[in-house]
Amino acid sequence: MSKTWRPATQLVHGGTLRSQYGETSEAIYLTQGFVYETSEAAEARFKGETEGYIYARYGSPTNDMFEKRMCMLEGAEDARATASGMAAVSAAILCQVKAGDHIVAARALFGSCRWVVETLAPKYGVECTLVDGRDLANWEKAIRPNTKVFFLESPTNPTLEVVDISGVAKLANQIGAKVVVDNVFATPLFQKPLELGAHIVVYSATKHIDGQGRCLGGVVLADKDWIDENLHDYFRHTGPAMSPFNAWTLLKGIETLPLRVKQQTGNAAKIADFLAEQSKVAKVIYPGRKDHPQADIIAKQMTGGSTLVAFELKGGKEAAFALQNALDIVKISNNLGDSKSLITHPATTTHKNLTEEARAELGISPGTVRLSAGIEDTDDLIEDFAKALAKVSA
Repeated sequence: MSKTWRPATQLVHGGTLRSQYGETSEAIYLTQGFVYETSEAAEARFKGETEGYIYARYGSPTNDMFEKRMCMLEGAEDARATASGMAAVSAAILCQVKAGDHIVAARALFGSCRWVVETLAPKYGVECTLVDGRDLANWEKAIRPNTKVFFLESPTNPTLEVVDISGVAKLANQIGAKVVVDNVFATPLFQKPLELGAHIVVYSATKHIDGQGRCLGGVVLADKDWIDENLHDYFRHTGPAMSPFNAWTLLKGIETLPLRVKQQTGNAAKIADFLAEQSKVAKVIYPGRKDHPQADIIAKQMTGGSTLVAFELKGGKEAAFALQNALDIVKISNNLGDSKSLITHPATTTHKNLTEEARAELGISPGTVRLSAGIEDTDDLIEDFAKALAKVSA
């Protein structure tokens, strides 16, 4: 496979392994185990003296294709596909820490991600400090002698804050810590955390990579040495492996990723501009707009906007619910990155387990709404919002 291929070509052909039958579409290898010709061959395989598959929990040909294709797109040396995005996040963080270590994480995280670092890790003796990730000084102040991991999303869920990945990576390198970046909102097309200095990248492949509401999946990407030394044994023995069927589904989804993301991003940008002009909307946050509070960092580390838009309605929760209930094309769902436009109210769904004070710190008000733009006709979507806003009390 050519390393000079551009993303759209990589995502159709990268990592393909064809059987002796020469199939066009990748084969699904639905098997738990593999057969060895001799006992000696089995012994050599388990010793690592010969290459090959041992057990589907460790890896399979279909999963291998998905991992290799993601590596080509991300510019990573190695990857492990997981059963869900949260399996990827948990594995990436927990595989490299032990009791007595310390994690610094941006406070603007998806609710389950915050639970992993704020609630789960401390149960095993791993301390965590949450910081306002927008200011590099906060990361530096939080460093301790035992700090091992920096964890962040950029842009963040749901308020689309942006973290200076290069700046955080420089701080981490000074103390020998590793930076883990959840890159879901940017997609691998618009932001390359490894090129910016991050050490590990995680995705919920459920989102844009499948992008059609069909299956769960996740992936952890990093250099081969880090995966061999940290993730390999954790992955083998704790069992967060992806189903080969899901890997095949994601391979089919990833082929159309550039086409879908282009249309979704275009829709998101135009809807953001429309909403910014509406009197019932208090504010709009979108990485492609010049009025984004961190437009300078976005210009430095992202090559596109996002498929997500965050906006706040003046009428609070009542107005947010009225808008969502009045939409026709746009569906209410806590998922994102789908071909269908989806909308959710973070305070009562994805971030409901946070305290009211914690939500306020993150800029999640009762009127905050998160839109994931789909691939529908742009004018239809804008008309849908116009009709729904007309039903919202002033």
